[in-house]
Amino acid sequence: MRRAHAGNYYEPLPQSSNEIEGENERMEQELAEKIGVLKSLSIDIGNEVKYQDKLLRDVDDDLDRTGGFLGKTMNRVKKLSRGSHNYIVLYLFIFSFVVFFILYLVLKFR
Repeated sequence: MRRAHAGNYYEPLPQSSNEIEGENERMEQELAEKIGVLKSLSIDIGNEVKYQDKLLRDVDDDLDRTGGFLGKTMNRVKKLSRGSHNYIVLYLFIFSFVVFFILYLVLKFR
């Protein structure tokens, strides 16, 4: 007697060699189907991994470009702050005040 694959019951062994060959062929077909499913699943997983890898490389490239741009901008800001522009904050404040005053006048007399 042999044990069934999924159940908890026993089947009697086939009596003739034809029955044994038939059983072997059936099991061979089941195994071939399972192998085909696993093969297609592994191909799909491989395609998904390639796609995700491409996305990650694109994100990495974008971050590198952004980091370079931010670094250059910060260097310019540092240069500007080290310069002899003692009154730059005062000039910016006066400019802002004038612009807001003009906007106030335009909106008030509209």
